[in-house]
Amino acid sequence: MRLLRRTLLAAMAATALAGTSLPSWAQDLSGELVILQWQGGSDGELWKKLEADFTAKNPAVTVKELVVTGQGDMRGPMRTALLGGEKVDIIINTWPAFRAELNDAGLLRPIDDLWASAGLDSQLDQSWRDLSSTDGATYGVTYTYGNRSAIWYKTAHLEKAGVTPPKTWDEFLASIETLKGAGFAAPIAMPAKYWAHGEWFETLLLRTGGVEAAAKLAAHEIPWTDEVVKTTLKKYAELLKAGCCGTPEQMFAGDWDYSADQIFTADASNYLMIGMWMNSRALNDYKLKEGVDYSIFQFPAMGLGHDDTSSVDAKEVLVTSNGTNPAAADAFLAYMVTKDAADILASYGYASPSKSADPSLLGPVQQVATAAVAASKVQFVLGDLLPGDLVDEYRVQLQKFLQDPSDAMIDEVTAAIEAKAAESY
Repeated sequence: MRLLRRTLLAAMAATALAGTSLPSWAQDLSGELVILQWQGGSDGELWKKLEADFTAKNPAVTVKELVVTGQGDMRGPMRTALLGGEKVDIIINTWPAFRAELNDAGLLRPIDDLWASAGLDSQLDQSWRDLSSTDGATYGVTYTYGNRSAIWYKTAHLEKAGVTPPKTWDEFLASIETLKGAGFAAPIAMPAKYWAHGEWFETLLLRTGGVEAAAKLAAHEIPWTDEVVKTTLKKYAELLKAGCCGTPEQMFAGDWDYSADQIFTADASNYLMIGMWMNSRALNDYKLKEGVDYSIFQFPAMGLGHDDTSSVDAKEVLVTSNGTNPAAADAFLAYMVTKDAADILASYGYASPSKSADPSLLGPVQQVATAAVAASKVQFVLGDLLPGDLVDEYRVQLQKFLQDPSDAMIDEVTAAIEAKAAESY
């Protein structure tokens, strides 16, 4: 199936590229710019603002969003649209493994020439360019990044229970018991319907084995049956055995947004570990005051020698090899790291890596998050680095573990993931 996808995508790209030449990004812009859009809610509104600002600066350009929808990991719906023959100029991406898949299929256009001609080095450090590179070529421009090792909470809940943000693992486990005593049956809102239950495993892995172990696991340089993986799952089991998350039915009830609702609207849970897009939801959907009604604390210290680690994510914009408006696409990539774009991102609670970004525009929660990342050894989100067929197996096996966090089940699920990994690399 993966070979078929690659063959189909490569054929589409080759047909579209025949006889074309790419114009300079700096020329006068016109025509329709098509963006593959998979985000909704406040994130979708953010993109409407960015697009409106870009077209105000380039009035001869119109933007069309090709919207794909689905549940859980959106790589599947995006892949389906591209396999179905849809042509777009820009892809919004957050998965390095998906970028590699698209590149392998010949669907992406490298932007090393654009990087030089648009002077992107003046806006982005080399580390951000490296982050959007595959096989030695640059394909994307990172426009926002986030701390994935932060735990969100509603201030009133912790105050009610007399809990201060825990700094150590033992304090964190104790706070779960205290919150349950204060009437919260499931202190951790565990979004285990699709993918977000992996967040806890991935930061626990960093704190157990460090960025080195996480990087080796992502590259399959160590097997999923390695002791560091099993030790990580045993730490995860400590949470489950402490009654952190309610019943399996409660954990499987919804994705991250449902779990966020359980904290910030239903007042039924207390902790959520999820990316910084939660800040935009809290500000724009829940209408909460940042740093007052809600905040974050960094994942508690475990004392295993790797407490200076954090999981991070990033979103990038990619240009396609078969898009019909490459000049406007290149100009949009350059726009995404301007001060105006960074200001719009900040207004929605997002940090920009651009050197033109004004840190003072970020709220107190986002400042805590960016400071934590700056002080950490970082590793990109593990699930976003894994091949698509492997990441599906990884998440399904973790769901089995949530229902039975025994040592025997740990052996079973790690063996199952390793068997799939052996096929995927």
